[in-house]
Amino acid sequence: MPAKYTRLSKKRIHEILRCFYADLGATQAAKLTGINRNTVNDWYCTFREAIADFQEEQVRKSSGSFEIDESYFGGPRKKLHVGDRRKRGRGAENKVPVFGIKKRSDGTVYTKIIENVEKSTLLPIIKRIIKHKSVIYTDGWTSYDGLVFDGYKHYRINHSKQYSNRRGTHINGIENFWGFAKQRLAKFHGLSRKNFYFHLKECEFRYNKKHDMMKILKKVINSLLV
Repeated sequence: MPAKYTRLSKKRIHEILRCFYADLGATQAAKLTGINRNTVNDWYCTFREAIADFQEEQVRKSSGSFEIDESYFGGPRKKLHVGDRRKRGRGAENKVPVFGIKKRSDGTVYTKIIENVEKSTLLPIIKRIIKHKSVIYTDGWTSYDGLVFDGYKHYRINHSKQYSNRRGTHINGIENFWGFAKQRLAKFHGLSRKNFYFHLKECEFRYNKKHDMMKILKKVINSLLV
């Protein structure tokens, strides 16, 4: 076991892990376990770093049907009228833009913090994750123009008119993830950009691995304690 992990026994570390799995705050976990809050918080950070590495290692280029979208995370944002895409990004100086891809066949989501929502930023990510000839569903944002010329089957939903249609054209899946992530992150009342990355990847992990999360958590964390 590395020296940085020797202050607590494996049993005590797994007590903290169970609190983390239950999504308890560090203060509540400290009260339940009798372990110093700062120590609990340090382990929570270690868990999140390990999860982020795990999530990145899971990324594989694949084919199928995908929903893609971007969203902003941060404080209050001026509400835009439905369908007004020209204003996307305005008033977002203090927000973090995030790009998301959801694979429909297994429901898994991949997220990446981005500098902007321009096509030159988004397309390389799409090409790295999604194989040619796959089906991509988007909204009407102009950065998705021309995906058919990049080798994809592209279907769009016009949110100024509807949010889905009978042909299955919608991005409800990735928007569901945005809602889940924002609701969960709101309890932290603001995160630095560095810490936001690890919390975002934790949201991604919890969303993707909800059915076998504890099993994977133990495997990931035990690799640190050898």
